[in-house]
Amino acid sequence: MQSVVHGERMLTDLDFARLSKFSSAPLADLLAGAEITSARTVKPEVITMYSRAEVVDVYTRRRQVVTVCYPGDAEPAAGFISVLSPLGTGLLGLQTGDVARWLIPTGEECAAEIAAVQYQPEASGDYAR
Repeated sequence: MQSVVHGERMLTDLDFARLSKFSSAPLADLLAGAEITSARTVKPEVITMYSRAEVVDVYTRRRQVVTVCYPGDAEPAAGFISVLSPLGTGLLGLQTGDVARWLIPTGEECAAEIAAVQYQPEASGDYAR
């Protein structure tokens, strides 16, 4: 399990271009420090937009499966988490084995280890979603 420092995120060029249109301070920080790569060469264990990942809360050990999506597609009860949410921003660009850390609105720090990326669009040949 490795902790991730700012600047160790990988985004595809398409995700970067689309996310640059949103105005969110945490997302802007992520975009500013991310390494950008081609959608065709991104490693399959990296969480990109619409990736489905199994995460484990480091404090409670609770497991859940979430899909990072755009705000209009968010359905938290179904596991679709907006990229603009603290969890969504926390996960984007990390990979299996990394620990995502984020603050919830109350100021409490949360952390989850990425146990697996169950599905990544780019790994399935979908480069334009």
